[in-house]
Amino acid sequence: MRSHLDLRGANLLVAVSGGQDSLCLAKILLMQQAKYNWRLTIAHCDHQWRSDSSANASHVEKIAKAWGVPFCMRVAEIPSKSEAGAREWRYAKLVEMAQVNQCNYVVTGHTRSDRAETLLYNLMRGSGADGLAALTWQRSLTPEINLVRPLLNVSRHETAEFCRENHIPIWEDSTNQNLDYRRNRLRLETIPYLQEHFNPQLETAIAQTAEILHSDVSYLESQARKFFEEGISVIWDAHQPCLQRQLVQHQPLALQRRIVRQFLSHYLIHQVNFEDVERFLNLLNAPNRSQSEPFKGNITAFIEHPWIYLRK
Repeated sequence: MRSHLDLRGANLLVAVSGGQDSLCLAKILLMQQAKYNWRLTIAHCDHQWRSDSSANASHVEKIAKAWGVPFCMRVAEIPSKSEAGAREWRYAKLVEMAQVNQCNYVVTGHTRSDRAETLLYNLMRGSGADGLAALTWQRSLTPEINLVRPLLNVSRHETAEFCRENHIPIWEDSTNQNLDYRRNRLRLETIPYLQEHFNPQLETAIAQTAEILHSDVSYLESQARKFFEEGISVIWDAHQPCLQRQLVQHQPLALQRRIVRQFLSHYLIHQVNFEDVERFLNLLNAPNRSQSEPFKGNITAFIEHPWIYLRK
């Protein structure tokens, strides 16, 4: 478990699905609770996707009771239709439970294996460095609550072995074997193939790549923020926001993309993608009074030298 995540004296909401990774995490935290003066609460989210989901929730509650740890749960009124929707609902409920139980941190059992899957999955979707480095040790959920993943240097094989050695009863999720889910196919077919034919230490290699990318992304993000903090480079006007294009032109391309992404993120109604950024960047060297193709929401970028404006 990552040792430099200093959570001494913190109130931790531990997200437990009932699988090996989250139960391994909960048990390790419980074993070190006295040493680090933690107050633990086990939280479970029932997505109502499976016929045995209520039994799964009861299983987690029984373990929490046996370990003497407070338990809380949220049940989906309407099952999400997609993995992305389920994830969004789950994190919203984890934040809600953290607030109710006065927890500073939400702790999840994501492992090095999950990190490898996430990088490969996002790579095949065409994600940039942000997506490839998405599974990080810690990130903010709200200004008061952080998400922490202490097991990112631990493999799924190791969490399974830990549960066996400590006689922890695991709830087997039947959907984990369903190849209709792309993440399952990655885990069960693609990664074992790559390990056998290309690199037996694939998960470690990919985790190292994700760590490097995360550092690069963090640096570029901070430099982009610094760009906005220095000088009159942008006018944050809700009616007609604009960006000083000559100042952007003088930046390296990697930083230009970060600056434009941060700028557009304030005004576009959807998550900014690569095409949005490139559409805006094409105006940096275009003639005065040129304009872009519309973004979603019928928003257009146009040049009124020395500014590039956004307007509906």
